[in-house]
Amino acid sequence: MKLNTENLSQLPASVVRPSYDRCQVKQGIVHIGVGGFHRAHQALYTEMLLNQGYALDWGICGVGLRSEDRAMKSALASQDYLYTLYELGDTNDTQIQVVGAIGDFLLAEDSPEALIAKLANPTTRIVSLTITEGGYCTDDSTGEFLAELPEIRHDLEQPQAPKTVFGFLTAALKLRRDAGLTPFTLMSCDNLPHNGQIARKALLGFAALQDMQLHDWIAENVSFPNAMVDRITPMTSDAHRRQLRDETGIEDAWPVVAEPYIQWVIEDKFANGRPEWEVVGVQFTDNVTPYEEMKIGLLNGAHQALAYLGALLGHSFTHETMQDRQLRKFVRAYMDKDVTPLLAEVPGIDLDAYKDSLIERFSNTAICDQVSRICYDASSRLPKFVLPTLLKQIEAGRPLHRTALIAAAWCHYQQGVDEKGNAFEVEDPRLERVQQAARCGDGQVERFLALDEVFGRKVPESKAFVAAFRLQLGRLQTLGVRRTLELTMEGEG
Repeated sequence: MKLNTENLSQLPASVVRPSYDRCQVKQGIVHIGVGGFHRAHQALYTEMLLNQGYALDWGICGVGLRSEDRAMKSALASQDYLYTLYELGDTNDTQIQVVGAIGDFLLAEDSPEALIAKLANPTTRIVSLTITEGGYCTDDSTGEFLAELPEIRHDLEQPQAPKTVFGFLTAALKLRRDAGLTPFTLMSCDNLPHNGQIARKALLGFAALQDMQLHDWIAENVSFPNAMVDRITPMTSDAHRRQLRDETGIEDAWPVVAEPYIQWVIEDKFANGRPEWEVVGVQFTDNVTPYEEMKIGLLNGAHQALAYLGALLGHSFTHETMQDRQLRKFVRAYMDKDVTPLLAEVPGIDLDAYKDSLIERFSNTAICDQVSRICYDASSRLPKFVLPTLLKQIEAGRPLHRTALIAAAWCHYQQGVDEKGNAFEVEDPRLERVQQAARCGDGQVERFLALDEVFGRKVPESKAFVAAFRLQLGRLQTLGVRRTLELTMEGEG
């Protein structure tokens, strides 16, 4: 049964479906970067509100800025922008829900003018982003906006036909300012420490190059709330599609799969109103920083700890890494001894219970979360998820051997072969530069740590870290992962 509006009434009774009239919903949110995470997180929270009779002014219009986004648009458009959220856990309480919060989808390359008009429309009151950790055009080591990127230069030279998110946002905000309209809130939902601040700095960095008066208006009027978002959302596979079809009869071109756990903590700083997301469990706060640092250090950092070592051991899924007792012990030690001592108190959170829940979530066999998904774009993820911990360790003079092993494993991972002799694909937007730096031979350590967009300047200046990295990389290359993990755990600090 093809998923669409006409067939909603024929779905099995066990499938949750929209209880509201979708025709009555106005699109108050424009979301740029419609992937699995957005559909399993922000869109779901909005759907939950709609199902309770709230938020009829807060429907979502999806936006794709890349040619690759056409596949998602086509899949959603073919089924009236409905999609199935398939929650999978290791218990039998699987929930299947059809989500209708997204009502349209614009592709930038089809009509830049139409997208700018949508962003400038007064009904658009929030623009949200999941454009990946590397999508903010900022230098990870300095935080500065990368003004010389070719796509940024293009947008500065052709402001009416932009290609980047910041070109579109600036063009729309200029129209709103000139028309005397209230600006929208720019809400990042990416896994970044201080994601609102990063979005603010990037947008203002672009605007300053184009129009300082507009820059000043944006700085004074646009809100950029920081947020912590959390839900493990693996890539949808054909196996997931078949499983959904076999269980429900639903033919969904692009369902989204997620774990049962979900969390969103966000600053209550909105320039033009917001949905009442607190009704459905979103936590609003004046200071999201402790929650951000907890989640990014413990969850995302632990993901990096298991990913490269797991891939080198031949594991394909995160639950396999947790079934590997040696690797599981290492990941928990990294959380307990490297990350936790450097965290501030997190209001309302028991950190030991939180870490227990992370191990349980990583162990979820039902969602089949891919190790390759976590390894993707490591040159953007490592500096955001591991370096904050590492820099604090260096400053405090703490033991570095576990954190050095994570970085060394990423370097060794660049060879693209696991310890069973099986080749795997390494995917990274900076792949050529990273693999050139990681090539074996004289000067490998110095070349690799000289990737300043990853390690910055302070890390390679730390003699203690360079020595620990050199030791761990040498062990991986000569002794292998198992023996390296054994020696690392024997020398626990």
